[in-house]
Amino acid sequence: MTTVLVTGGAGYIGSHCCKAFAEAGWSVVTYDNLSRGWRDAVKWGPLVEGDIADAEVVATALRQYQPDVVAHFAAYAYVGESVEYPELYYRNNTFGTLVLIEEMLRAGINRLIFSSTCASYGIPVRTPIDEEHPQWPINPYGWSKFMIERIVEDFSRARGLNAVMLRYFNAAGCDPDGEIGEWHEPETHVVPLAIEAAIKPGRVFTVNGTDFDTRDGTAVRDYIHVSDLARAHVLGGEKLLRDQGVHVYNLGTGNGTTVKELVDAVCRVSGQSLPVAYGPRRAGDPPALVAAASKAERELGWVPRHSDIDTIIDTALAWYRSRM
Repeated sequence: MTTVLVTGGAGYIGSHCCKAFAEAGWSVVTYDNLSRGWRDAVKWGPLVEGDIADAEVVATALRQYQPDVVAHFAAYAYVGESVEYPELYYRNNTFGTLVLIEEMLRAGINRLIFSSTCASYGIPVRTPIDEEHPQWPINPYGWSKFMIERIVEDFSRARGLNAVMLRYFNAAGCDPDGEIGEWHEPETHVVPLAIEAAIKPGRVFTVNGTDFDTRDGTAVRDYIHVSDLARAHVLGGEKLLRDQGVHVYNLGTGNGTTVKELVDAVCRVSGQSLPVAYGPRRAGDPPALVAAASKAERELGWVPRHSDIDTIIDTALAWYRSRM
């Protein structure tokens, strides 16, 4: 049986990937310091509590479980926070990953699935964005992930590290079975914020910018269901078991949804009107971020199955209502 150690496996995307690995027949071990994850989300195998920057704890976990693959999700992911506190992002995301990779290779483990981001592209010069698009991040979060990608490539050349690096676009939605979901404190993601405004009295959803060069003036984003993301990680892990080298894939649908269209979808699916306020653009916010995901389909056989906007909203809404 293939064993995977999942760093950050108690978080939103990590926990959904733990479920997908388990359903594929893999043995799953979660490694998480629970600073931004939830113990209740660890349902598929044991939990090792530890920080990725703690070399001794990482080394002990690797020796004990001897994973065939490490899937790495343990990162801070708030853009605004990264601007205010860049040291958190470079210390945890970049330095922590360096420690993890060093300990993996010392333990004779050379397969890594890395959770990367479309934020590494910065302001797009063309859309849809393919994997060859220039990378020039515009915030410390994006830079911290960009640096990790360079570290992975260098360790591949120097030490034989094999990796699949998956650049997500806008992860959204929740497990269709309702076993796990999206739960951040504070919540900054657009879909749960819109749902909260629709069904929680006193909440208002703010649209940041109405003068973009898009079909209705609001920003366009490529929303990808978290369960589709999770399946891509299983396929990426299977590729690592077959092939050597470093492989990079965008994960998106290739279709964009404007913020106004998202608001309409939340109203339609929830049956509730959505109080909306309009604010200025956020600094550095691109008009459109849409993936070219044909490489993932061609090489991994990955096609999104749950990523139409209504399904994303429906699964997120069901999760939110279950916690009310």
